[in-house]
Amino acid sequence: MGRGKGSRVRALVIALIAAGALAAVAAVPAQPAAATPAPPAADASHGKAVSYTCLGCHGIEGYKNAYPMYSVPELRGQNPEYLVIALHGYRDGDRSQITMHSQAESLSDQDMADVAAFLAGKPLVSSGKGGPAPPAAQLCVSCHGQDGIAVAPIYPSLAGQHEDYIVRALNEYKHGGRKNPVMKGFAANLKDEDIAQIATYFSRLTPSLGTEPRPYTRLGAD
Repeated sequence: MGRGKGSRVRALVIALIAAGALAAVAAVPAQPAAATPAPPAADASHGKAVSYTCLGCHGIEGYKNAYPMYSVPELRGQNPEYLVIALHGYRDGDRSQITMHSQAESLSDQDMADVAAFLAGKPLVSSGKGGPAPPAAQLCVSCHGQDGIAVAPIYPSLAGQHEDYIVRALNEYKHGGRKNPVMKGFAANLKDEDIAQIATYFSRLTPSLGTEPRPYTRLGAD
């Protein structure tokens, strides 16, 4: 009997200790979960330093890709978020342009954000105006805007973009050179005359994209 009584006493003591420990834990204020660190802010000044090779093409008004021949895109006023997405596409092989792949391959994610911030400058702001889009562009304006200024920063603004560049981009989506599934599905059904109509419409809209001027060098100065 004494042994049984002693066992019950020890069990009671253990239970009381356990209860006290649980109460102590419950009394400690809950610690908030560690927040996921925000991505570092884009540094346009660093982007200017990194993008010196970019300006060899994108810093010259009217500059054209040699082969095949088409205008390199206007970037000033573009959405930097979209430019980052585009750079990732070139780096990761979702866009098949060898020169851009070579450039993007050397950039870190931070470099891309910095370069995009510098080249974009101040993104275009929609005026809320815009004439009626032609039939072929009716679906385009739902993302790229009635006035050619994108409705969300992940989409490119197209107002004032080079007409031949828009034609080139749409053909790349159509034929697999760019692998965005939404644009590929849209472009697959476009005829050449539809592509020409879309490109003409957006290229003539204002306010328009522009070219970030390349700083003069001693060899390039007048």
